[in-house]
Amino acid sequence: MSLHLLFDLDGTLTDPAQGILGCIRHALTSLQIDIDADTPLEPYIGPPLRDTFRTLLDEAGADLELVETAVEIYRERFTTLGLYENRVYDGIPQSLERLRAGAESIHLATSKPRVYAERILEHFGLAQYFDGIYGSELDGRLGDKTELIAHLLECEGLDAADSVMIGDRSYDVVGASNNRVEVIGVLWGYGSAAELEQAGAKRLCRHPGELADHLPHPAGRGA
Repeated sequence: MSLHLLFDLDGTLTDPAQGILGCIRHALTSLQIDIDADTPLEPYIGPPLRDTFRTLLDEAGADLELVETAVEIYRERFTTLGLYENRVYDGIPQSLERLRAGAESIHLATSKPRVYAERILEHFGLAQYFDGIYGSELDGRLGDKTELIAHLLECEGLDAADSVMIGDRSYDVVGASNNRVEVIGVLWGYGSAAELEQAGAKRLCRHPGELADHLPHPAGRGA
């Protein structure tokens, strides 16, 4: 049986906290918008960027124009610095190597803009493991995981029954489930076991080296 793997990026392959949180703070500071110092920003690692700023700017009476301005300021820093304030999780390259030997294809499915995702995978030496890189467009299109996964399956001609989504947030679980794709929730990222299970994840993985053992088909095991 064929097996196609779809990977999330932030919180699954790499830990982007320093870059993402730094760029969020930079945008808010530039707009002279204060948020409570105790407000945790880690939950905003994963959701589409515009959704993040809609939430954070809500108390400031944010309109669409202010949200777009925040996104632009964020990206000014992200494209030159924040992109590389990132690190690959321990064990990810080895896990991808093992999975590459058994899966028919591996694709990236991230809410991050595709142009940034491509640069990140190239910079950190991960692009070699992927048959395709799918992400949102800069104007926000395909930012929703359900829409993105549907787009990927259609473009690649993949059968949902032969595909598995691997990610750390509820958005990955919901997006996969809405497309009838099985999902493995990973616990080294930014989503808790409770978040993933409440979203419907049946399989949870605690370490990258154990991913092959959680697959519904035997691809990658013993490779």
